[in-house]
Amino acid sequence: MKKITTFKQKFIDTHGRERIFNGVNLCDKGYNGEEERIYEMPFNEELIKKLSQNGFNLVRLGMTWDAIEPEPFKYNEEYLDKVEKVADLCEKYGIYFYLDMHQDLYAGFKGMDGDGAPKWACLTDGAKFQKTRFVWAEGYFWGKATQRAFDNFWNNAEYNGIPLQTYFCKMWQHVAERFKDHPALFGFDMFNEPFPGTDGGKVFRKLAGSIVKTVLTDKRCNLVWMAKQVLTGNAIRVLEPFNDPDLFRKVTSAGNGLIYKFDVGAYSQFINRTARAIRNVTDNGIMIMENSYYSNLGIPYSAPVINYDGVREEKVCFAPHAYDLMVDTPAYKYASNSRVGSIFDQHRKSQQRLDVPVIVGEWGGQSEGTDWLFHINFLLDKFDKNHWSQTYWAYYDGLLENPIMSSLNRTTPVAICGDIVEYTTDRENGIFTLEFEQDKDYDVPSEVFIHKAFASIECTADYELEAVDGTEASILKINGKPGNNKVTVKF
Repeated sequence: MKKITTFKQKFIDTHGRERIFNGVNLCDKGYNGEEERIYEMPFNEELIKKLSQNGFNLVRLGMTWDAIEPEPFKYNEEYLDKVEKVADLCEKYGIYFYLDMHQDLYAGFKGMDGDGAPKWACLTDGAKFQKTRFVWAEGYFWGKATQRAFDNFWNNAEYNGIPLQTYFCKMWQHVAERFKDHPALFGFDMFNEPFPGTDGGKVFRKLAGSIVKTVLTDKRCNLVWMAKQVLTGNAIRVLEPFNDPDLFRKVTSAGNGLIYKFDVGAYSQFINRTARAIRNVTDNGIMIMENSYYSNLGIPYSAPVINYDGVREEKVCFAPHAYDLMVDTPAYKYASNSRVGSIFDQHRKSQQRLDVPVIVGEWGGQSEGTDWLFHINFLLDKFDKNHWSQTYWAYYDGLLENPIMSSLNRTTPVAICGDIVEYTTDRENGIFTLEFEQDKDYDVPSEVFIHKAFASIECTADYELEAVDGTEASILKINGKPGNNKVTVKF
């Protein structure tokens, strides 16, 4: 497989082709056994093969610190063998992978809802973890143990006389040593959705206060109408005024200051330290920067690009996340394109500031029926407009048979010689179009994944088709010439 690197705001391969990745999360958070959390990395060959056949060419391979280092400096090689087995299957079927050190609520063990750090690395200053009562993320908002554990991690508190981030960096070095030369390696996602600890609780309170103030004072919020919706059983509609991106940002801006402080301070120091530790092991792989948990709501991400004493990391990308407020509920059919679109517009500004390519690390959702697919299609179109790669959250048993595959299994550019001008999908009329400017002659073709049988192809250059075994899909190989090239696929 070709090594993937970066050039300004593009992913490129060793031939210099611009690469676009259509991906999915495969995350092993483990499950609670009677005494300890059990990890299996339960992704088999049949699944990886089917992902490839459906046009997925990248997976975000989620694992946890707890799974890898259950005791200080004692690494679970049996578990890493399972991770490597999945990585090998990815290579076999032409799928790249990037390693995600996942966490939710900092840690997870018996009696606690969450995942991430091992119990020994949970320094809570005496606070006790509590089980979830209302929503899975409530530990972030008012959980003292979760907040203090994050505080101590970001402050690099010591366990047995050694700073926590020293353990974390050495753990990452151990993982990087194993995977550094893997042909399918894409990169290292060092920490999922970093949370600011006690300041994160303060942000939650600021946002809650901002909502109340806005509802009471902003004319766009009609209190009589909102009360009527609640009384008539349509409470979900009270959020409709916040479909207005300006009103939504008016609320979330209350958290700007604290998130800026975290991004440019503790988080930036941490990600530079961790990236440098990995780079001491290998120059392979792209370093992946994530936004904080609260930037999922569109609060600006302010961390500078990864650097080592002022020297910029050469292979780096930004992996933003964002979800609608209705995600994974029966109300997902009311997801707001304008609200979530504005969050990704903010992420676009961050990309331009950093001058790096983007892979949307998490996005999407699930619900019953098909009424919510308009939102999935809207997001995919937005990513395509920005030439962004993405990894959908997340694979679960039955995903490949779910109606969402009518959106995720799609025709997309894979490797394009030169610069992509634009690519679009007209779902109503069944038309995919691609335009690119080829800068020179290449010794390899441009490639497009065509997801099903088609009626016709119009192309300004010669092309060939390569069938994808066991499916109606094919790979369109375009022998383009320097200058403008266009392709239209009709279904």
